[in-house]
Amino acid sequence: MLNKENLNGIGLLLLRISIGLAMLLGHGLGKWSRLIEGGEIQFADPFGFGPMTSMIMAVFAEVFCASLVIFGLLTRWALLPLVITMLVATFYVHFTDGFGGMEKAFLYLVGFVALLFTGPGKFSIDSLIQLNK
Repeated sequence: MLNKENLNGIGLLLLRISIGLAMLLGHGLGKWSRLIEGGEIQFADPFGFGPMTSMIMAVFAEVFCASLVIFGLLTRWALLPLVITMLVATFYVHFTDGFGGMEKAFLYLVGFVALLFTGPGKFSIDSLIQLNK
C-alpha cells in the first residue's frame, strides 16, 4: 500500500541508490583503479597526510562507504566520510573553478547531508535490523 511512510521510504531508497551508485561508479571505482595500478599519485592533500593517504581515504569513502549507503547499512556512519570528502571536493579542490566546476561535488554533498539528516528510510538494512531508530 502506498501510504506516506512507504512513499517516504521509496523516495529515500531512490536517493540512496542513485547517489550511492553515481559516487561508486562515477568516481570511486576510477580512483580505486588508479590506486591499484600504482605509479605516481597526484591527488589533493588538504589535511597534510600526503597524496597517497588522501587518495586512500577518498577511495574508502567513494567505494566502501558509497556501497554501504546503497544498501542502507550503517548508513549514517558511512555518510560521514562521504560528507567530508564532498566538503573537500567542493570547497578545496573545485572552489576556484566557480559554481559550474564545483556544482557536481556540491550536489553530492547536499544529497549526502540530506540522507544524514533523514536516515536511510524504511527500505534499508538499517531499518531491518533496527539501526534506523
